[in-house]
This record gives sequence, structure tokens and C-alpha cells, in this order.
Amino acid sequence: MFYDEARIFVKSGNGGDGMISFRREKFVPHGGPDGGDGGNGGSVIFQVDKNINSLVRFHRQVHFYAEDGKHGQPKRQTGASGEDLVLVVPPGTVIRDAESGELLADLVEPDDSIKILEGGKGGRGNIRFASSINQAPRLADRGEPGQERWLTLELKLIADVGVAGVPNAGKSTLLSVVSSARPKIAAYPFTTLQPHLGVVQFDNFETMVLADIPGLIEGAASGVGLGHDFLRHVERTRVLLHLLDGASQDPLEDWAMINQELALYGTHLEQKPQLVVLNKIDLPDAQAWEPLVRERMQEEEIPFHAISAVTQQGVPELLNMLRKLLQDAPTSPLYELQEELPVIRPAEDEEAFVIARLTNGDWRVRGKKIERIAAQTYFEFDATAMRFQHILDQMGISDALREAGIEEGDTVLIGDEVLEWAE
Repeated sequence: MFYDEARIFVKSGNGGDGMISFRREKFVPHGGPDGGDGGNGGSVIFQVDKNINSLVRFHRQVHFYAEDGKHGQPKRQTGASGEDLVLVVPPGTVIRDAESGELLADLVEPDDSIKILEGGKGGRGNIRFASSINQAPRLADRGEPGQERWLTLELKLIADVGVAGVPNAGKSTLLSVVSSARPKIAAYPFTTLQPHLGVVQFDNFETMVLADIPGLIEGAASGVGLGHDFLRHVERTRVLLHLLDGASQDPLEDWAMINQELALYGTHLEQKPQLVVLNKIDLPDAQAWEPLVRERMQEEEIPFHAISAVTQQGVPELLNMLRKLLQDAPTSPLYELQEELPVIRPAEDEEAFVIARLTNGDWRVRGKKIERIAAQTYFEFDATAMRFQHILDQMGISDALREAGIEEGDTVLIGDEVLEWAE
């Protein structure tokens, strides 16, 4: 099982106690204070290890403690500091406070590390309190307690290209062909239950990392099937390879549905550079669909290519197209930690909408989320059109329009879309 989320408890070490002690030696009857300081407690540090690819360790163990500092000793000896607790995580790990959701770290690069909790400081021994007035102090500090915190860890795979598509489109087969990855492959939906990474090696030692994202289905952005658990892994990819199943009943409808799910997820996935690839071109059905899909992609100004992952027809050309797209694609934005105190602002409600009646009798629906979804919906396909209708119902827009007095045949404007109302 692939573990890409975890909730853990971490605690830094307590500082060691300072010691009250006096010098006791022969011929030194009035020895002064010589109690040493306690050692500092160990800190909690997270560090990236590029050889790790999941958070499975944090499911086997939930509580983690750094070592306490040792107590001070006589003869002015400072106690040993506790050893830091270094927790290794895979690249792409996001660390948040479990209670507030505050972003603490976004660990991406192989050498990234962050100290999440500082160890408690060691207490001062009585030697620190000696003065001309009090030459034999019986004072010392106890060590400072360590800090503790519940954290949530979330893994977002880091790859150049995210391979998305409906179940059984051939994503795992393509990954096994172009790289040394060996994902499980079979001819039934949801064979891939976890993301797989594959590295493509070019002749000039240039590499390209592909992530095989499990098949998405309608409702994935709302958590249906496996989609919601894995859509976040597409966030860090710079280019989307949208693989269409040439043996599907309607590859274009599959393409429209997946794009709609990407838009619904709400992190601008639909805006990533996209390459649409029709797979299984060695089959008669795919050959029949190829000119139709190509024509539609030309209308949408989206790069298109046809391949057969099984026979490797068109695969070398595909890799060159991906390399060119990556050269032109912007670097994915990553979370940045803020040095200054955060400014608290009311969160914008994406679900909010406003309905207005225009002077010509038409209806205008305004709202950030619904306008974004409308712009990404292909109304010529029944499946995506019905999906959009369900979204209107779920958001309460349909009921609001009825209450406002909308009638059969009225025109409804949502963003740039012009729709006709029908019950």
C-alpha cells in the first residue's frame, strides 16, 4: 500500500538540570561552587532523503522523541547535549501543524532540511550564580522542557510529467516502455493503486521523470474512487500527458471529463501545459478515432500525438515532444515559508454566488468557482453537461434560480457561457 499521508506526534528533548555542587578536596576547606550546567535537549529535524518514496515509516510509528540533555556534573562539568532526532522524508513532503493547518515546511530538494522543534535549553549550575555577595550559592536551574506538537505530513510526488487519464488507458504500459519502472499491469480498471515514477534517459544524459497517476473517474475531485487521494500528485508536475484510450467508446468524452475533474480540484491543474496522446493506435477503433481527436485538439490548440504503447509506435516522437514542452514550461510554484508574521484575512468563499436579472430578461450567475467550472465544461458532451447540472444543484444555484422566478427557455449566463434553462 502506498502511504502519502500521516499524522504524527513529535517532541524535542528536555534540557538537563543544572547541578548544585561544591568543591570538596583535601586541603581546600572552603571550596567554591562547581556545579555544571545541564546539556541542551535534542531538536526535531526533518530531512529529505531522495531514496525514500513514501511515508510508510510514519504509519508504523506515530510518536517520536528527541533525546533529553544530561544533567550537570560536579567539577564544572556540563552535561552532554541530547542527540537530535532526524526524521527522513521523501522529496515533496509538506509539513503542517495538525491543529491549525499552518504550513511549517515544504521539503523539495534532496538536501532540504528544517528544524521543527528546538530542544530545551540546559539549566544553569550553581557556578553561574556565584557573585561577590553570594559566594556559595545553593541555586541552579532545571532544564527547559522540550516542545511538542502534532503534525500532518503530506507527500506530493515531484515529477516533470504527470500521466493522467481514465482507468485502463495504458499509462502503466507506457511508463514501463519508456523507463526502467516496472508497474503492475493488467487489463482491468484500477490496476494502478499507487503512483509510479519512471525516469527517461536521453542520449545526452538528460533525464525526464514521469509519474503514472492512477486512473481518474467522474467525481474524483470530490473524493470518489481513488481520484481525490491522488490528484494532489499532479500538482507538482510541470506538464500533463493526457493519455486517451483508443479503444474507449468515446475518447473525446473521456478527455472532457478528466479536464473537468482537474478544474474541479481547484488548484489550477487545468492550466498546466497539456499534451493529448491517443493510445492503442494499433487497433482499428483507435485508428478510426485518430482524425476526429486530432481535429478537435487543433481547434483547442492543444498538442496531439498518437502512439501504441504496446508496439512502441510513435513513442520516440512522443518523448521528444515532451522534452520540448518541458523546455518551454514554467517551473511549478512551490510553497514558501514566511519569515514575518502572517496577516490574517477572511478567506474568500469560492462557493459563493450572485444571481442577477438583466434588463433584456436574461439571468447572470456570478461566482468564482462556478465560473471556473463552466469555463472548463464541454457542454456538447452529455456526460459533462449532466455533471455540470449536478454541480448547479449541489451548490444551490438551481434552487436559487427557481426562487428568483426563472422559466423554461430563459437564457442563463455563467462566465462566457450562454445556456438555456430547462427543467
